[in-house]
Amino acid sequence: MCQTIHVFKSTTPSSLLLYLAAGFCLIYVLLKAIQLYRKRQQLLKAFESFPGPPSHWLYGHSSQISQDGELNQLLSWAKKYPYAYPRWFGGFMVSLTINHPDYAKTVFGHGGTVIGGLLILHGPKWFQHRRLLTPGFHYDVLKPYVSLMAESTKVMLDKWERLITVDKSVELFEHVSLMTLDSIMKCAFSCHSNCQTDSDSDYYIKAVYDLTYLVFHRIRFFPFHNDFIYKISSQGRRFQEACRLAHQHTDKVIKERKTSLQDQQELEKIQKKKYLDFLDILLCAKDENGAGLSDEDLRAEVDTFMFEGHDTTASGVSWLLYCMALHPEHQQRCREEIKEILGDRETIQWDDLGKMTYSTMCIKESLRIYPPVPGVSRLLSKPITFHDGRTLPEGLFSLFLLKAQFYLQPWDLWEVFGLFGFLFSSAVSKQAFLLTPSSFKYSTIKLSTKEPK
Repeated sequence: MCQTIHVFKSTTPSSLLLYLAAGFCLIYVLLKAIQLYRKRQQLLKAFESFPGPPSHWLYGHSSQISQDGELNQLLSWAKKYPYAYPRWFGGFMVSLTINHPDYAKTVFGHGGTVIGGLLILHGPKWFQHRRLLTPGFHYDVLKPYVSLMAESTKVMLDKWERLITVDKSVELFEHVSLMTLDSIMKCAFSCHSNCQTDSDSDYYIKAVYDLTYLVFHRIRFFPFHNDFIYKISSQGRRFQEACRLAHQHTDKVIKERKTSLQDQQELEKIQKKKYLDFLDILLCAKDENGAGLSDEDLRAEVDTFMFEGHDTTASGVSWLLYCMALHPEHQQRCREEIKEILGDRETIQWDDLGKMTYSTMCIKESLRIYPPVPGVSRLLSKPITFHDGRTLPEGLFSLFLLKAQFYLQPWDLWEVFGLFGFLFSSAVSKQAFLLTPSSFKYSTIKLSTKEPK
């Protein structure tokens, strides 16, 4: 009897609460495990008609892809699995990697009513933003930007003149990236900084670079796909701080510009400027109901313009310089063409761009072989059926457009500079979705015909 009473007394209220908490945690873990198991089974069923490389049930294909050899591995799988194959990012996240133009045509051909971009808006809000932003890319608006870009380029070239000595090489990408960032800051904010010569002194420039690095590192490191793990990690905290600094700068610029627009004299000064920057256009844009963009929308559009613009442009320019160095015969023809166009002038003007036919072909060929954006993701809002009868349901499944050269056959020729780009027009007329940039163009045309007027 004494033993029984002793055991009963040891079960205190705090112990009971502890047991209950442990029981609830166990139940939660079991329910979560069941939920993940069901999700994986649904994904496996959805992709059962698409054979692909073997994957680990938890890590997916992460262990098979190194950071330096990712594209080579994807190309190897593209050769082995025609049209498309599933790529697993862990055990519960998968995308369909497309490597054939017929599949690309199916994806882009459905337009915005079926497929919503992961990096852009969709639906009525997308159409509203598109109508408001389109005037910002009119030729008359873009023309004055050429002189701004030439100014930034001259700073970079002057810096190279000082850095380059005999038998010494210079790593170009960082300099090109600072040049494109300098150009976009002038075009977006009318902000003339010294970021090319003293980048460490500008907290906004440092935040932009930190965010660019951290985003790509998170994509590549599987555990960071989990929001909770990423938030408590040192990189997650660094990401949040960089976001805060970048947003703080953008919000400050937007607030100051909106205040200026409310002052009649300042408004007249802005209207008389030699050029309108991207922020001017966003603030002045109104739809048919007189509604403009909210502060949150303004910040999102400016941030997208900055982050998506400078890094991809820097990549494209750097690879172009690389291609020209590998092919001095093409470099010489471009040099002669531009020297003939310039004459006694030192800088390119807007009207010169249409005359640079050979240089333009070289740029397109460089973009084909080394595209700054090697793929595009899409999220299905409706079931989709491909030309061979295979289907994917709506919902969680994204499609990743592999970089354009994977579509080319024979495979041993896709990296030959000059093979395809110089016949660009005739190739596109036969297969509009063969190259990613062309498929975007034709997809945009389809979307614009569906846009409510």
